[in-house]
Amino acid sequence: MDAETAARSDLDALLALNNDYIRSVQNGDVRRFSEILADDFLCSNPDGSLVDKAGFLAHTARPVMVRGLAAEDVKVRVLGDIAIIHARTSYTTAEGERRNGRYTDVWARRDGRWLAVSAHVTR
Repeated sequence: MDAETAARSDLDALLALNNDYIRSVQNGDVRRFSEILADDFLCSNPDGSLVDKAGFLAHTARPVMVRGLAAEDVKVRVLGDIAIIHARTSYTTAEGERRNGRYTDVWARRDGRWLAVSAHVTR
């Protein structure tokens, strides 16, 4: 596989994983997150807390309080075996208010597959 084909393959894989990540947040899909998060995953939350994979999965298992979550303006940068995804989100709160946020996810290629190793979320 030439470099251009490999880069396109990585970009396609990361965009698909980003879509899975957003769907998993919206649907509370603990199973999918357990597959795509690295064991050493950490997430910085909007309230300033830092949670590990177990804490993130526990939070994901709670009832989802937003609807219509969508990723917009997605930017993927592949830097060898590390990738950074920046994006904007839009969603509706339980009270019906439309809001926006941003996130930055860091992915690492480990044993031939991409895993999320870090996330930072703002609202």
